[in-house]
Amino acid sequence: MREVLQFLLRHGYAVVGIAVLAEQLGIPVPSVPVLLAAGALAGTGSLSLHACIAIASVAALAGDMVWFMLGRRFGSSVLRLLCRISLEPDPCVQRTGDFYLKHGKWSLVFAKFVPGLNTVMTPLAGRFKLGIGRFLLFDGAGVLLWTSSYVCLGWLFRSELEHLAERLFQMGKWFTVLAIGSLALYIAYRYVRRRQIYRELRLARIAPWELKERMERGEDVLVIDLRGPAEWDQGVIPGATLLSPADLTTRPMDHIKDREVVLYCS
Repeated sequence: MREVLQFLLRHGYAVVGIAVLAEQLGIPVPSVPVLLAAGALAGTGSLSLHACIAIASVAALAGDMVWFMLGRRFGSSVLRLLCRISLEPDPCVQRTGDFYLKHGKWSLVFAKFVPGLNTVMTPLAGRFKLGIGRFLLFDGAGVLLWTSSYVCLGWLFRSELEHLAERLFQMGKWFTVLAIGSLALYIAYRYVRRRQIYRELRLARIAPWELKERMERGEDVLVIDLRGPAEWDQGVIPGATLLSPADLTTRPMDHIKDREVVLYCS
């Protein structure tokens, strides 16, 4: 935190705008510590509280607008691109699509406070053809709520943040090593787990051409499409049954016990 405060003192509002814009564009730059530090500096009179909120809000809205227009233009392809960055890319499109369908445009207001939804929700709004005016209204409200919350928290707890910065500074390189090591272990665990799941899936896979030939021969194969509406713009298999993953455990499936079932998902 001390380094963040010193950097902000030297470069001022430009750091706030660049950090927020970079994070909203999907670059892994943590903007929350910058907003907290900006609020703390505003409490000492080094920066203007209103200017910090305004600059951060404009930067966040600009980044969201880029993803919104990409979502309108390229649909679920943009969502897949963003979800590939995620440590759990497979359920990403399905989960975020269901979230947007449940909450609609109001999801833009609080999506920035929910991990994993920050960048993905704006192209989803474009994918479902939300009007630009409504997007600016609801996303703007969410952006203003998000930026003002963290800047004001930094302003209110500026003395506590300074004490935290002192403690982290005393820990020095050991804190950095611990943080990087913990992150590396988590990423390694997720990667190994994903590879195990992929190996298991390959054992029971059927090629698209093979499924097509069997359907054309009239074989009794039940195809269940587990994708969500966010992915239907890429097409739907004719005759497939549309279900959500949750339906597999909640709906009665006795009528398909003697049939061969092929699941199609992300």
